[in-house]
Parts: sequence; structure tokens; C-alpha cells
Amino acid sequence: MATPQAIVIGCSAGGLTALEQLFAGLDPALPQPIAVCCHTGSATVDLLCELLAKHATLPVEEARERAPMRGGVIHVAPSGYHLLVETSRRFALSVDQRVSFARPSIDVLFESAAEAYRDTLIGIVLTGANSDGADGLLQVRQGGGLAVVQEPSDAEVSTMPAAALERAGADHCLPLAAIAPLLNRLCLP
Repeated sequence: MATPQAIVIGCSAGGLTALEQLFAGLDPALPQPIAVCCHTGSATVDLLCELLAKHATLPVEEARERAPMRGGVIHVAPSGYHLLVETSRRFALSVDQRVSFARPSIDVLFESAAEAYRDTLIGIVLTGANSDGADGLLQVRQGGGLAVVQEPSDAEVSTMPAAALERAGADHCLPLAAIAPLLNRLCLP
């Protein structure tokens, strides 16, 4: 894999706790942009961003239409919109139909980011109660990117990581506590 230029993360049930732990372990000098799709079911992601910011070593903000993916920032998909990464590496928002019963959809984020970043993308699937993210993670791997999946037995809800492993496989299947150290090793110069 080439030097990573971006990270995309997907989660659902149990995701807040998982993201808090993951983001607390990241090196504050991490230069890559991070885009997160977490199924929350709420009308806004303000509270999610606020809660994550209390634990994260990097700034957390809601992803905005046409905004660039900024290095060293955690961008959270807004509620009710699919979050896409354009080839210009700017965000686009879409109200297209739900994918895997979700909008935002992890698959949509991962597939668009895989096209924009190819072999410089890391895709991560964490805890969750459906199969969203499995097809997207396959696209990440087919584009030459790196796939990281939380060990299903370590996840609060194992359905999502198990589906990702079955559909896409993984370059790294790890307990949550080992994912931030892996990212720090792979992403820091």
C-alpha cells in the first residue's frame, strides 16, 4: 500500500463508545483526514460531534457540502444525507435513496472515497447491527486500499464487522484497542 492519505470509518450500534475509544488513542499529529459515517438515528450529529470531541485528540466537525477533506480533522457525516468524497477530495451530500436501510450509508462513503483515494485509503468497519460497509470495504480493497475490521468477538454488536469480513475480508482484523496504534504506525511519517 502507498502512504495513506485518508481514513474512512463506518459503525452503527455501539459506535459512539467504539469511536470515543479509537479517537482517544490517535496521535494528535496524525496528518490524514478522517471521515466517519455512524448510524445515529437522530436528526442532527451535533451531539455526536460534541461527545466525540471530548475524547478525540483531533478536532471533530460535521462534514459540509463542497468542503475539502482537511488533514488532521475528523469529519462526521451529517444525519439524513449520504456523505460522498468527490475525486477533487471535497465532500458532497446526497439525499438519494437509503442504502442498507441507512442514510448516511457507510457503503456510499467508502465507495466514493475508494474512487478518490484508490491505494492511499484506509477503510475501517467497527461494531454495528447490519451489513452496511461490507460492499464499500470490498471497493476499498479492490482499489488497492487497506481494510481494517474490528474483531467481531470484540465488538458490542458483531453483525457489521462479521459481514465486512465475509464480503471483503480484511488486511487487519483487530480488537478495538489495537486499531489506533495500527493507524499511528501506518500514518505517521
